[in-house]
Amino acid sequence: MKYILVTGGVISGIGKGIIASSVGTILKSCGLRVTAIKIDPYINIDAGTFSPYEHVVPHITDAIQEWVMRQARVPVDDDGVEPQICVIELGGTVGDIESMPFIEAFRQFQFKVKRENFCNIHVSLVPQPSATGEQKTKPTQNSVRELRGLGLSPDLIMCRCSTPLENSVKEKISMFCHVEPEQVICVADVSSIYRVPLLLEDQGVVGYFCQRLDLPIETRPRKMLTKWKEMSDRSDRLLEQCSIALVGKYTKFTDSYASVIKALEHSALAINHKLEIKYIDSADLEPNTLTEEPVKYHEAWQKLCSADGILVPGGFGVRGTEGKIQAINWARKQKKPFLGVCLGMQLAVCEFARNMLGWEDANSTEFDPESKHPVVIDMPEHNPGQMGGTMRLGKRRTIFKTNNSILRRLYGDVEYVDERHRHRFEVNPELKEHFEGKGFHFVGQDIEGERMEVIELDDHPYFVGVQYHPEFTSRPIKPSPPYFGLLLASAGKLQSYLHKGCRLSPRDTYSDRSGSSTPDSEITECSISQE
Repeated sequence: MKYILVTGGVISGIGKGIIASSVGTILKSCGLRVTAIKIDPYINIDAGTFSPYEHVVPHITDAIQEWVMRQARVPVDDDGVEPQICVIELGGTVGDIESMPFIEAFRQFQFKVKRENFCNIHVSLVPQPSATGEQKTKPTQNSVRELRGLGLSPDLIMCRCSTPLENSVKEKISMFCHVEPEQVICVADVSSIYRVPLLLEDQGVVGYFCQRLDLPIETRPRKMLTKWKEMSDRSDRLLEQCSIALVGKYTKFTDSYASVIKALEHSALAINHKLEIKYIDSADLEPNTLTEEPVKYHEAWQKLCSADGILVPGGFGVRGTEGKIQAINWARKQKKPFLGVCLGMQLAVCEFARNMLGWEDANSTEFDPESKHPVVIDMPEHNPGQMGGTMRLGKRRTIFKTNNSILRRLYGDVEYVDERHRHRFEVNPELKEHFEGKGFHFVGQDIEGERMEVIELDDHPYFVGVQYHPEFTSRPIKPSPPYFGLLLASAGKLQSYLHKGCRLSPRDTYSDRSGSSTPDSEITECSISQE
């Protein structure tokens, strides 16, 4: 097993995640099996209970070195084959007190696995003040010096910069950071993050890894990287635009919905459209805002009404839920393409119960425990008095109960899908007949048929809700089917896509293996589908 550790210096948010995933992409294109681990120094006993606006107190896990070695060997694909390379992203910035124990752990770890099996990439910043226009190397020198003082020596220094590194700057970093000039990699700003793997490839990163880690890399055409370049080129040529209203409660901090945003981007790219996301704070859609801040209220509704499609993502807590229900009501009545994820699906059930079944107080017991029509209830295993450690987490199977489901067709007409879950509440199964009789169908359920997983509405271009989080398995070359369906419907292309047998045109066709850790030697051209 080979380990590649990615650390960051100077500033947070410098792009360690993009570098880590880009390294994984180019290594996988070489025929290697790759897995990844993200270690966040902001770890709590149950970080899932925190608002995205909050920082959490660090809690250090025991025996991190042994855990990394065990986790790195866990197969991540259906073939059950052990990965060959593990790319580890260490969150935070070198020098932060929160990351100190982790850096010490990896200082010891490098000796445990031996030098020939361990490599460190350090991502740093080379600022270029507008006053002088000169690229400054001192922040990178200081960051590398601090990392070395903590016992880790970078093998590659990846320099984030606004413009390509000048040769003199590269040589200066090489001189004062004790690496060869070839080990200083320029990661300048590019038109799309999907160009970063190509940028690393052009600077010989694969060749360095081959020599440094003695990797068994074959010399052959790499089809996956070719497809990646085609996708990157296409992203720069998009002309048509599609807008999606993202109605949530954490819209001031867009990273709160990072996975959702990426899933939308993947799907928009697949249909050759530029994506415009209209961020709407759900509380701004509520009647109280009209009284207190009428301008904000009307601006929020203008965004919603002008969007091509509407997405209500997951979340917890009562704040803003009535605004989300208002948005769902608008989508249903105006026949706007709609996707509800987790809480978004649950609120779609509440909205339909109130306005189509006549249950005016229909609600989730999370928000109104005294409701006479609890259409969303606590799961049996959930202890209402204990928030931490009680969620239904991880990959679960969803069985499609009908053959004519739109989502089933988008998944490739499969009988079931395995998707990741993260929730404490579920649709009340005792009331499902009331909904079915009105054209509101629970087309996907769990294996026992007790938990409602997927909803679809009759006589609507695309009104879909899923209890799971499909954004977690979306990939740039393999978009998530629920999000893909939303973008197709929003662009007016869904019916044409379904009519053609759920196949993309040749210029849009992607590989169906790009989301796995396995080599690309068996890549074939096919439609978007769930393996």
